[in-house]
Amino acid sequence: MTKDVKVILTDCTLCYHSCGTKVTVEDGVAVKVEGLESHPLNKGKLCPKGEATLDNIYHPDRLKYPMKRIDGEFERITWDQALTEIATKLSRLKNEFGPSVLGVFSGSIGVENLEMAGLTQRFKAAFGSPNFFSVESICYRMRIRTRQITFGKYPTEELDSNLYILWGHNPDESDFPLRLAIEENLKKGAKIVVIDPKRIPLADHAEMYLRIRPGTDGAMALAMIHVIINEKLYDADFIEKYTFGFDKLVPHIQPFTPEWAEKITWVPAQEIRKLAHLFANTKGASIYQGTNTQDQTANGTQNSRIFSVLQVITGNINNPGGWTISPRLKLGEVGMAVEGEPLGADQYPLFYEVWGRKSPYGVVTCVPENVPEKIKAFFVIGGNPILSMPDSNAFRAAFQKLDLLVVHDLFMTETAELAHYVLPACSHLEKWGLAYTYNVCHCLPYLMLRKKAIDPFYESWSEWKFFTELAKKLGMGDQFPWRSEEELVAFELEPTGLTFKQLLEDKPEGAFYQQKQYGMKDGKFTTPSGKIDIYSEALKKVGFDPLPTYLEPRKSPISSPELLKKYPLILSTGNRTLYFTHGQFRKISSLKEKNPEPKAEIGPKTAIQYGIKEGDDILIETNRGVARMRAQVEEKVSEGVVLVPHGWPRESNANLLTDTECREPIMGYPDMKSLLCSIRKV
Repeated sequence: MTKDVKVILTDCTLCYHSCGTKVTVEDGVAVKVEGLESHPLNKGKLCPKGEATLDNIYHPDRLKYPMKRIDGEFERITWDQALTEIATKLSRLKNEFGPSVLGVFSGSIGVENLEMAGLTQRFKAAFGSPNFFSVESICYRMRIRTRQITFGKYPTEELDSNLYILWGHNPDESDFPLRLAIEENLKKGAKIVVIDPKRIPLADHAEMYLRIRPGTDGAMALAMIHVIINEKLYDADFIEKYTFGFDKLVPHIQPFTPEWAEKITWVPAQEIRKLAHLFANTKGASIYQGTNTQDQTANGTQNSRIFSVLQVITGNINNPGGWTISPRLKLGEVGMAVEGEPLGADQYPLFYEVWGRKSPYGVVTCVPENVPEKIKAFFVIGGNPILSMPDSNAFRAAFQKLDLLVVHDLFMTETAELAHYVLPACSHLEKWGLAYTYNVCHCLPYLMLRKKAIDPFYESWSEWKFFTELAKKLGMGDQFPWRSEEELVAFELEPTGLTFKQLLEDKPEGAFYQQKQYGMKDGKFTTPSGKIDIYSEALKKVGFDPLPTYLEPRKSPISSPELLKKYPLILSTGNRTLYFTHGQFRKISSLKEKNPEPKAEIGPKTAIQYGIKEGDDILIETNRGVARMRAQVEEKVSEGVVLVPHGWPRESNANLLTDTECREPIMGYPDMKSLLCSIRKV
């Protein structure tokens, strides 16, 4: 019998990159996934996670049916029973306490899955609640907000650069397409600088490697500005034409000398001066922040501001290799506006609103303290906040107080184990959607149809089907007018000028969305000044320094001498690995073989001091909790620092050590990169 074989061009949604893939399907079963050669981001290559896609999709532990927790055990139920009971409980809570008692959460996979995030937002708005949360309030959104405050729009780093400043960023483990681009551009003469408490492999190819104390990045960057201004290395013409507030920056920056920074950061003053000269004298240079390395510190917002100012005063904006304001993708808006402000908007107003531009996101670190007084029901869509959010103990205690917890996911996660209802979700190959990539080919945005390659696994439902059917049960089905996933995607595409049919038939490999041009054009920016705001009225209005400054971590050797007595080491959590995304893919044998266990990295002198050898089981302790990991003694790690990976379950969960109340003051992000801890051998 002849097999029905199809090759489907689609994308990978296992991290935020959305690399292009070719999926071979035989008789309805996906049998092979390969990189798509024509895709400008990954150019036919895949990371280990992408290569193991099918092991994840066809894993025997995937959720197959709706489940209800009864007397501590999960029992299979029908979708109709689940939706009916969920709708009944939601309606009762809404009638008794109002719609804002509902909170919804979209996980990291919702950042790149436009339909997941958009439909989750739409559901809470249709219900009448403003409380939408996601990983955006601990990761990346701060950077977007801060650059919007400075430029009016969001400039991004390009894959191609003449000088890569890898600032707390390790592309070997966390940024597969950037690693490919660096490898290619090194051959063309590009240079690298690595700033990190650990000497990463790319440091072997670097012009400079600077070993920095975790959480002090802003101090070093301020000292670079000091050198560039006082030695007149800045681009005076660019500053004169396009910026506001440079005259105020000059006196402001004077105290932040390289010698001042050396005492704080551990980086020698002469090295800071050398880097300032290298950066200022390179056209087409970019600072590449770690995905959230500088966000999850006490100085997070100001760190992003300082990096922006460094790019600006050297003229590295809208030039090849610098930060580029690329055309933004305009799509049909799936989300909906709703009255009221989400949790955290009053405490952290700039995270929520800038110049009337409102964000749909609440501040997730505010959730535990508001359960059950303000939040009584919670939906988790494609996420695992018990594992991925700071202070797992606080989130666990809060979720146990909820009247209703619903999880829609592929697997039984730590969060799902606490839920009242666990519902099986579709993988990215089992539903339709859009893939959007903006940091390719000099920031040209790339749009691709995410095609449904196979039928849903057992009784798995997509987000479109789940929310549409639940909305009907709640009497708000008219708010979900799309009769199919394809119709939803067609709606998203309407403003682009591209159609569903074009991306399916004419451009199945995807298409560049808009033309990109370098240069400043008319030189106008959508800021209050009409220029790039070095001096920020937006920050001043809410009581913070309008010029970039430095704030020492709240729990550090300098700011917490009493805490230091019990916890004498610096803890930085969240080390990335190429084999997993956060808590995902931990069940895949081929990936576990390459990274079988969680390892806390320490330097050899630190190991000797605490009587620890390579491979010992150790306990890492903070004032919030204890985690257990294997010791990895590594000369490349700064002494006095403990580097801990995230995403491991149970007793190895790094977020047993972090604290929701230890927050960055401007946007409420948790400090997860610069805490204090102790270690001991088990």
